[in-house]
Amino acid sequence: MGTGSEFRPRILGFLCNWCCYGGADLAGVSRFQYPPYIRVIRLMCSGRVDMAFIFRAFSNGIDGVFIGGCHLNDCHYSTHGNYYALSMALLCRKIMGHIGLNAERLRIEWVSAGEGIQFADIMNDFAMRLKELGPLGKGEGIDKNKLQLKLKAVTKLIPYIRVVQNEILRIHFDTVEKYNEFYSSKELDRLFRELIIDKVVISQIMLLLQQGPLSTGQISKILDLTPSEISIHLNNLARQGLVKCEENQKRFALA
Repeated sequence: MGTGSEFRPRILGFLCNWCCYGGADLAGVSRFQYPPYIRVIRLMCSGRVDMAFIFRAFSNGIDGVFIGGCHLNDCHYSTHGNYYALSMALLCRKIMGHIGLNAERLRIEWVSAGEGIQFADIMNDFAMRLKELGPLGKGEGIDKNKLQLKLKAVTKLIPYIRVVQNEILRIHFDTVEKYNEFYSSKELDRLFRELIIDKVVISQIMLLLQQGPLSTGQISKILDLTPSEISIHLNNLARQGLVKCEENQKRFALA
């Protein structure tokens, strides 16, 4: 990272109590070396990791988030929480890509209680990749204020996104490869555009207007979108009675 001290990424890990946490404990007992700046939160199941936790971590300046669960088909609960965690993580990665964050800042892996060396290897690899990416936002070339706006907009939408995931994207495959294939498919891209992308833009517009009236051009410049795209959203919001146009100044404000 240039001159000065070496960049040490801030990493937050959410670990399943039954498997991955045991693997982390074994790595420590066995004195396997991995970065000491990883902070761990133990949960009973990887399926308990909510996307709100992930985006809150990024909002607080965490450079990378790790989710560690039991191997697929080896979950301690009949709900197969690790499958849910995988689906949620892949959706989060897609949202991250949309707002300009490198999706590799979120990683999910399966580690059993007896795989201490694997846990250490994964942590070392993840830390190395984060060092290559650089600090959150700065590594992507995103202005800090713009990044916070995007993260806040997504966070406000999480209850809605959960509904989309649970009701529309309710899928169950038996391999990681099939999940990856689905989340990179044209069908998922279509659903993602229709159900989530526009909502994220609208959420950002509403947050901006909470700070004061803005013109279409000002909003488009902040969000890096065309004035015509912003106009469509503003006109729809105006028809819903959520925003109003200040005729004399040609600016929009909250209704």
